[in-house]
Amino acid sequence: MSDQKIEALGPTLLVHVELPQAESQEDLDELYRLAESAGGNVRDAIVCKRDVPDAKTFIGKGKVVEVADAVRAHDVSCVIFNSPLTPAQERNLEKEFSVRVMDRIALILQIFAQRARTYEGKLQVELAMLRYEQARLVRGWTHLERQKGGFGLRGGPGETQIELDRRALRERIAAIKADLDVVASRREQNRRQRVKNAVPVVSFVGYTNAGKSTLFNRLTKSAVYEADQLFATLDPTLRTVSLDVVGKAVFADTVGFIRHLPHDLIAAFKSTLEETVKADLLLHIIDAADKRVEENIKAVNAVLKQIGADEVPTLLVFNKADLLDTPYDKVVRDETGKPVRVNVSAKTGSGLSDLLSCVSELLSSNLCTFAVKIYPQDGKLRSMLYESKAVSKESYADDGSLILELKILAADAARIDKKTAGRLRASCVDGKAPWITTEAKEDLDLDLVFDDID
Repeated sequence: MSDQKIEALGPTLLVHVELPQAESQEDLDELYRLAESAGGNVRDAIVCKRDVPDAKTFIGKGKVVEVADAVRAHDVSCVIFNSPLTPAQERNLEKEFSVRVMDRIALILQIFAQRARTYEGKLQVELAMLRYEQARLVRGWTHLERQKGGFGLRGGPGETQIELDRRALRERIAAIKADLDVVASRREQNRRQRVKNAVPVVSFVGYTNAGKSTLFNRLTKSAVYEADQLFATLDPTLRTVSLDVVGKAVFADTVGFIRHLPHDLIAAFKSTLEETVKADLLLHIIDAADKRVEENIKAVNAVLKQIGADEVPTLLVFNKADLLDTPYDKVVRDETGKPVRVNVSAKTGSGLSDLLSCVSELLSSNLCTFAVKIYPQDGKLRSMLYESKAVSKESYADDGSLILELKILAADAARIDKKTAGRLRASCVDGKAPWITTEAKEDLDLDLVFDDID
């Protein structure tokens, strides 16, 4: 699949079944957009209600006839169900319609296969698709019933074609996992280097099409692909930015989430999603103009919990605020004064400076506050402190020395102290160096490495 071009769907018919279980109910409008994102030309949609799915066809005999008539009337080449189908149901429906049948999971995988660009992304999507297809080798393919005789590389005596195909799938899955382990090892090495150098990571998360990539481009001056479609961006992108007080930070644009994201897809993208799990701060980008805003927030929170990122500090970013009719505060804070929500418009640029200020504020919660006495021979130290934007106030002592009140990250203080051969520590007014911890005492490699950043 890695080198194979995934074709667009073409003429498509949608089937939406309303079931009593509200928590598992999908949205028909979203299915329209998913189908269009996969290149489908939606001709019609058939909606029906059922108390329980039919074991053989999911929709029952009467609806099968209705859908089959619609397939012929609209000359469609694909029928998409807005619910998961069992392999047997999928096989039975394809026999009845004589066209390709997909469920919602297969449709999402199709979109991901079309959008994957990087080597890792293609491997991850292929792994998810192969896992999905493992249970679907029971399709109505007559060649799978033939047997292969002989010994050696061709398989054992009487080994059926379906057994050969299953074995080939298992071997390919194992090979992909091995390749992904290598990529994941490199990603983890780069991540450890960022941690060692105290470079904070800010991960962009949110419901698909909330404007994450547009906002990411505005904040990082990048050119990540953006479009008004679901899953416009698949492969993660990392960029360095410079923030007040904090200094260098990494912004990570990740794939958009969606309701009931396929488990195989989450498992395949485990190493990529670890950028979110191990981030210092999450920016939960929300489409403020979406009528289902609360549902989308719950869906994203559910995925974050599923991947183990629900404990990471989060700032809500309500994007597309320019489309709101009612007035709003650009920054909303909790009772302790900590920012919890920022309203912005990636399109107009409104609120972006407030957003960056809030990010700096949240990331700088581990700031060290202390004063140093600078003598004339400490010009290099003074220059480095100002360059790091650590000086909050400047005054003069009675002896003519310069008193600098500092607000600085512990890692930056350790870096400056090392580069000045301990002069920062020696200059502390109260004789204490508040940045010195067990971690800070380690010999840091201060040359930042961003091998995995485009």
